[in-house]
Amino acid sequence: MVSAYTGSQVRAAERPLLDRGEGPGLMARAAHGLALAVLRDLQRTGGVYGRRVAAVVGKGNNGGDALFALAEVARRGVRTTAVLAGRTAHAEGLAAFIAAGGRVTDGLEPADVVVDAVLGTGFSGEFRPPLPRPAGTVIACDLPSGVDGDTGAAGAAVWAADVTVTFGALKTGLLVGRGRHLAGRVEVVDIGLGPHLPEPDVRSLDAAAAAALLPEPRDDWHKYSRGVLGLVAGSEDYPGAAVLATAGALATGVGMVRLVAPDAVRRLVLAAHPEIVGSVGPRGRVQAWAVGPGIADDDGQRRALAVALGSGLPTVVDASGLGALGEFLAADPGSRGLAAEPRLGEVLSRLAEEGTVAGEHIVLTPHAGELESLLANFVSGSAAPDRAAIEAQPLRWAREAARRIGVTVLLKGPATVAAAPDGTALVQSGGHPYLATAGSGDTLTGILGSLLATASGDGAHDGARPVELAALAALVHQQAGWLAAHDGPFGAGELAPAVRAAVARLR
Repeated sequence: MVSAYTGSQVRAAERPLLDRGEGPGLMARAAHGLALAVLRDLQRTGGVYGRRVAAVVGKGNNGGDALFALAEVARRGVRTTAVLAGRTAHAEGLAAFIAAGGRVTDGLEPADVVVDAVLGTGFSGEFRPPLPRPAGTVIACDLPSGVDGDTGAAGAAVWAADVTVTFGALKTGLLVGRGRHLAGRVEVVDIGLGPHLPEPDVRSLDAAAAAALLPEPRDDWHKYSRGVLGLVAGSEDYPGAAVLATAGALATGVGMVRLVAPDAVRRLVLAAHPEIVGSVGPRGRVQAWAVGPGIADDDGQRRALAVALGSGLPTVVDASGLGALGEFLAADPGSRGLAAEPRLGEVLSRLAEEGTVAGEHIVLTPHAGELESLLANFVSGSAAPDRAAIEAQPLRWAREAARRIGVTVLLKGPATVAAAPDGTALVQSGGHPYLATAGSGDTLTGILGSLLATASGDGAHDGARPVELAALAALVHQQAGWLAAHDGPFGAGELAPAVRAAVARLR
């Protein structure tokens, strides 16, 4: 498991060490880590001696880290220059830099590597760099200057780094928002904060954590104990959504899929997957539900959605299912509920009560546009976020939606955020761009539904929370995207074999 902390948490962890007079030691360790990163990049691109490294430094400790690092680099035969963004700089760092042969210049000179060290974790707000981004390699000191370490928010002019060398702990702002894009490759330098760090702000699943969450095959399994997924998917207009969601679930390893769909959709799915059990309405034994892909405004499918939500079982709601929720929440409070299914009104009335935790076993899987529509029912006036605001701060708004609606939220995007009502959050990023294709989300719904069903199957080991399984589904989906893209662009119909391969690799 990878842990990340806000800039505020890291600064608080530094405080007791600074109060004990250990500030110079912290700076020395940070500077040494930054120097090693610069030297590695020079070595990779042609050697060290005689190369040029420049820096743009601020007047605070971030600039001091960079100046001490350049002093170390200069002692290896590198020609070093620095631009003082604030006309002043950390006194001891500047003295060490000049003593090692570094020169202060009025503008950036041509260099093989440029270190961005104007601002660190204490910054928030809008920042405009004092100089245009130079060509070549940019290494950010702790954070790209102008990136908010808590949220990942950044202005349009902030330099994109090729490498970010961050100190003490991974920062949340390097995982989400524009910060994720601007950070490039992230290297974490241990400066001794470990005993002083609190609980992480967010986590990410690595391969080992994902493997621990995947269901372990057991020799006493049967199709029911392995997990039965009830899937409400497809309609006359969107029959393919049911095929894709079914394929995703089967490839992940569920024991059985019970598909609820109109006759024509069931025949289409049976032709592709003869092992599924189909019906017009919800019936039979299931351990979890996945509802919404392609159901459009089909009355029967919406009634089945209501049954799933009222079952108390783990339930994934995606696509058209989210639209149905939004329509209910936007309706007049006195007439809420789809009259044909009172249970939907009962369940969603509970969800709609601000601050009420109806249960994290319900997992909503919106993209930013769908979350905008849902949040419009809970955040009033100018405080309600639009799609751009959600994309800029996905962690903030996924958490806000989870808290206000009282469910688990899996907010899809370049950095996919899984958030629980209690604030627990996991961030998974790194999916292949080709996953941005029609039907990809239907496959993800099947993956997550399968994981929830198997985790809830007869004799299953209890312990994994829905928010963790949502993050696991995102990771499997992302890795499947890379496997499917091996031979070039792909459509969602080609994802299922890659899902199976991704699960096998993680296990």
